Amino acid sequence: MSSNQKQKAKAAEVIDTPVPENEEILSDSDGEQDVVEDTAAPSTSQKKKKKKKSKANKMLNALRGKDEIPQDLVDQVLDKVKAEGTNVPQEVNAVSVREALQQLKIMDVVRGKAGIGGLNKKDMGEHKFWATQPVPQLGEGPPVDDGYIEPSQPRDKVRQEPYPLPAEFEWSTLDINDPKQGKEVYDLLSLNYVEDDQAAFRFQYTSEFLAWALKPPGYHKEWHVGVRVVKTQRLVAFISGVPMTLRVRKHVIEASEINYLCVLKKLRSKRLAPVLIKEVTRQCHLKGVFQAIYTAGVVIPTPISICRYYHRSLNIPKLLDTKFCYVPRNMTMARMVRVNKLPSATSLPGLREMEEKDMVAVTDLFKKYMERFDMAPLYSVEDLQHHLLSGMGRGEMGSGGVGRREGQVTWSYVVQDPSTGKITDFFSFYSLPSTVIGNTTYPTLEAAYLFYYASDAGLASRDEQDENLKKQLMALIGDALIVANEAKFDVFNALTLMDNVPILQDLKFGVGDGFLNYYLYNWRTSTLAGMSSEGAIPAGKGVGVVML
Repeated sequence: MSSNQKQKAKAAEVIDTPVPENEEILSDSDGEQDVVEDTAAPSTSQKKKKKKKSKANKMLNALRGKDEIPQDLVDQVLDKVKAEGTNVPQEVNAVSVREALQQLKIMDVVRGKAGIGGLNKKDMGEHKFWATQPVPQLGEGPPVDDGYIEPSQPRDKVRQEPYPLPAEFEWSTLDINDPKQGKEVYDLLSLNYVEDDQAAFRFQYTSEFLAWALKPPGYHKEWHVGVRVVKTQRLVAFISGVPMTLRVRKHVIEASEINYLCVLKKLRSKRLAPVLIKEVTRQCHLKGVFQAIYTAGVVIPTPISICRYYHRSLNIPKLLDTKFCYVPRNMTMARMVRVNKLPSATSLPGLREMEEKDMVAVTDLFKKYMERFDMAPLYSVEDLQHHLLSGMGRGEMGSGGVGRREGQVTWSYVVQDPSTGKITDFFSFYSLPSTVIGNTTYPTLEAAYLFYYASDAGLASRDEQDENLKKQLMALIGDALIVANEAKFDVFNALTLMDNVPILQDLKFGVGDGFLNYYLYNWRTSTLAGMSSEGAIPAGKGVGVVML
């Protein structure tokens, strides 16, 4: 999967999520979103539908800014990037530069500085579903004060009955502890959730991954919402929420992390997505939670931040064979392998696997370190232990393959000062492989994703921090790459959040062309620094939440 393909796959995560009620899906990227099965002459209603879709596509093109970024500007930016240094990521090209410029234009819309594609609200059309929800609307500009949009309600004022579904469907609460139901969720996600445009790669969820992602401390099974066909009891749609305590600047809020909205491809015309969103929202309200955080690869009302994907190639021959990436001009495969070769051993003294006995010290370090970012989760010892250790797998290291345990999802390591015994640093990453469709030589692509990390080098005074912290993080995340390489991962992915931005290029991550938009439900705040700086806040420092 090329960087371009990989990011489109990630964007597909929430292609379903923002489906506005009674509104055409604007993207043609999925191919399954709006299928006209009757090949006979179109009826009047079909003609209207096609006309509406054509108009909608024009609006989307305006939103994306197609044909509005002059080629001369793209060429100038590309020439400048190449002129300013020799260590330019391989994936930087005219396409990625154009998409970056388009995304920056979208951020102008978010800040209220411009209309989308130069159009006003009437030209753009309305997001009918999201216009009814307590979210900031595109073009509103920054709020005067942070805070909720709609006040919380007592439980007896919350809707008590589930939202109605079409007659052939019924609601189902999924019990992830039941292996049969867990497999149903696994099958639905694996076949329908994330797939690249060329249908070459598809995320491969495991029961261990779903248990880790969907069952944190204090989770509510009622927030694992499914839709079944009444006659067959087949699971055809799913959405999940898990509880979290979130700090947004100076405010601490109880929120739900909404994820894994998925509808069977053939049923996406049934408009199940909006009602799924409303039903999981109702379930959250019944538990007294009125705010949420979620991500999307597409722009809906309204991102609080936009982060960008970067990729560190590990297994070059396999990545080339599976067409995840390609040999750039003026480069050979042998040189690609040589340039991306990692050391055989880690560099930091005192680096070892994290253990339960470390959790108090790790949590204390994590809490202090995360104060560096404008938005971050507030985790207890129990919370962090779940996120960092519960996915460590079964048996001895090597029982699940080289550098792995059986069923391992997370890799978590600490740095313990050999002289004092103090935990000074930690890093973690998680595994989410993809099926390589139709490739018998390499049926699975092993991908690692950078998760949470912290270093006491980031706790010093601001004047002393930057260079010392960058040096330490280069070593820390560099060792994470070595651990991942030893565990036979093929690629290591990261976003432009936390303190990632200053180290990604030096660690030979290549810039991706995919973007992940962060959203808050029922909460206003000004834009957070993600792939770009915001005022005096450097890029990445606004976002300290890693969404799975």
